[in-house]
Amino acid sequence: MPRSELRTKTRKQKLSPEELSDTFLSHVYALPDGRKLDLCIQCGTCSGSCPTAYAMDYSPREIFAALRAGMLDRVLFSNTAWMCTSCYICTVRCPQQIKITDIMYELKRLGIKYGYTSPSTRSAAMARIFINITNRLGRNNESELMMRFYMAGRWGDAIKNAWRGAKMFFKGRLPMPISGREVAGLSEMRKIREVLERLEEQKAAEEVKH
Repeated sequence: MPRSELRTKTRKQKLSPEELSDTFLSHVYALPDGRKLDLCIQCGTCSGSCPTAYAMDYSPREIFAALRAGMLDRVLFSNTAWMCTSCYICTVRCPQQIKITDIMYELKRLGIKYGYTSPSTRSAAMARIFINITNRLGRNNESELMMRFYMAGRWGDAIKNAWRGAKMFFKGRLPMPISGREVAGLSEMRKIREVLERLEEQKAAEEVKH
């Protein structure tokens, strides 16, 4: 997605692209050892070690360079973070001990939170639906997850995979009712999440001041 569209979206949120870039970077810095991102020497070890780098729009090292340079459109609207398989090989091999996988997780989380993900990235769409369901119920509901995923303009896939869904249903692998049931102690879980999110925002705000 071009930078002009990023500017249009940020105006709707009353944020400039520069402010949004600073917000994302501050959240990354707020991660444990997040400041080590500035130690990246662009050696390419992460990119060479990544088993899915061949399918990424930009390699991990390119994403880190773009993030530090304020090129948020390249960071947000590429599929790089969503192609991460969480194998942690990049983190283990990084000579600067940058927690690359954790940063990828944070970029995905922030992309969903602020509504900046590539429309062509299916993983982002499914993650957004998964988060909405777990926030409401306290756990996932596979039947609702797949129904909502296919209803979001993926009818062709729904028809193609209908036989798989039928087999899973008759084997008892698709929970009913589709709307799901709330877990016990859901209110307490929501309070814990609210506290953690507030602490994270405070940490990110402190990073901005630095």
